[in-house]
Amino acid sequence: MSRYSYSQLLTDGSAMKKTQEELKANILTALAHPNRIRILESLKNGVKCNCEIAPELDLEQSNLSRHLKILVQEGILVSWKEGLRVNYKVADKRIFDILAISGDVARKQAEARIEVLEEA
Repeated sequence: MSRYSYSQLLTDGSAMKKTQEELKANILTALAHPNRIRILESLKNGVKCNCEIAPELDLEQSNLSRHLKILVQEGILVSWKEGLRVNYKVADKRIFDILAISGDVARKQAEARIEVLEEA
C-alpha cells in the first residue's frame, strides 16, 4: 500500500483520491466474508460480548477472534474490556446501509438468473 506524507495529501489531489479509494477498498474487503457479515448482523441490536457471539453464530473462538480483529482494525467495530468480557459494537450504523444495498443487488442478480433459466 502506498504511503503519503501529510504535505502530499494537502498538495496532490491524486494522492488524496487514491487514499480515499484505498480506504473504501479496505472497508469493503473487511466486509467481504460471510462470517463477518453474520457478526455485524448479530450486533445490529446492540453491544455483545465475544462470549455471546461465538455460540450464537456457532463459530470457534479463534475463528471469531480473527474476524473481530479485522472488523476492529478497519474501524467497523469498537471493542472494550469489562473485567473478563470483551464487548463489541458497531462504530457507525450506516454500515447496515451498505449491507442492505449489497443484499438488494444480490437479490436482483438472482432474480435475473432465474428469469434466464425460465426462458431456457
